[in-house]
Amino acid sequence: MAEYVTREPLTGEDVRDLRELLGFTQKELAGFLNCSKRTVENWESGSGKVTGPAAALIGILLRWPALAGKTEIPPRSTGLRVWYYYRSRVCSVMDVDEIRRTVTVYNYTEDPLYRAFGRNTEPTFEEYEEFLESRCFPRTRDKMKLQLKEMGIPFYDPEMIIGKTEGRMAGDDFRVRMER
Repeated sequence: MAEYVTREPLTGEDVRDLRELLGFTQKELAGFLNCSKRTVENWESGSGKVTGPAAALIGILLRWPALAGKTEIPPRSTGLRVWYYYRSRVCSVMDVDEIRRTVTVYNYTEDPLYRAFGRNTEPTFEEYEEFLESRCFPRTRDKMKLQLKEMGIPFYDPEMIIGKTEGRMAGDDFRVRMER
């Protein structure tokens, strides 16, 4: 069985050092660590011990603070944001400007098999439209109009279909969520 170098429990000073290193407020660090602001306050004041997964994550981030930035989702820059997931893991986030017909992609995995556009980091709007359609049943499907009627969709529109189905396809664990 492998052994690992860990510092447990961490001190309030370690937590404060990490927070300052990342430029986070207590509330931001709490959001990042998925805990309450009060927990971070307790750690920093010395009245709470940092143990378990939080201690491991803080220890890793003290060593490699740049890792925190790799999970940051930038502020939304367009009217449409599209999230692409594998199971519950965010793989890609896309900001789509439908008027200018541009797409900006942020990938949160190094593995191109899990990215919305694989190795392509600067897809065209046409490639984005192809991606959406790839997450829907084919336009040529037999009895397509009946299926659209069952879904309450008046015509074949990949965005409307994904709104109803999350772009889920039989045989895979990917899904799409759209935010307007």
